[in-house]
Amino acid sequence: MFRALAILCLLLLAACSSKTVDQTELDPAVINFQEGEAAFESGLYQDAIASWEKVRESYYSPELTTLAEFKIAEAYFLGEDYVEASVAFEEFLKNYPGHARSADVLYQLGIAYTHQMRSHDQDQGPTRRALNTFRMLKQSFPDDPRNVEAQGYIASGLSELAASEMSVARFYYKTKHYGAAVLRLEGLLRSYPDYDMQDEVYLYLGQAHLKNGNRDKASEAFNTLFKQFSGSEYIETAQEFIDENF
Repeated sequence: MFRALAILCLLLLAACSSKTVDQTELDPAVINFQEGEAAFESGLYQDAIASWEKVRESYYSPELTTLAEFKIAEAYFLGEDYVEASVAFEEFLKNYPGHARSADVLYQLGIAYTHQMRSHDQDQGPTRRALNTFRMLKQSFPDDPRNVEAQGYIASGLSELAASEMSVARFYYKTKHYGAAVLRLEGLLRSYPDYDMQDEVYLYLGQAHLKNGNRDKASEAFNTLFKQFSGSEYIETAQEFIDENF
């Protein structure tokens, strides 16, 4: 807010030179920016966006255009239109690489993507985009205090992706595509070693291997389940399956 006002003041000084002017003598772009600020502060985000879009289209100055584009993205974000916010933030990063507000943009972009994340059985594109954005924030701005929060979002996103893979593996198993289930489960263990439901993974992996005719691999998976997850709720299910199928 204060940065926006500082830039606006400089632009007003440049427009007015050393003489005093009234509101009617100001450039329409400056007036539109002021109106956008007033609407934004009142929580009227769509009105603010409309005013700042006029500023952007006026090409009054590079500084004011850049600021208007950032404020448009921020208004979409605060107005909870996260799809439009993510588009606007991505465009800002593309148009202004290395900008002083890049860390703010990356953080808000990551949050915007988390609000677009879907259930395990749906497209995980927004989850992957959130992960990539928070990783970029950590890599590009290692001292940013929001990186602790970003790491939490990364861990949560990885868990969601792993759960999605598990959902696909269950589907393959239940539809008797045991080879495909094995590939998904083994890939899950490699890609998401911190997944907190690994006991279920080893249960399905043992079952899928046995159904696919690989007793040795099945034994290996079940032994891992019994040794590493002795208190798991899936132990009884695994034992019943072994009694019936081995």
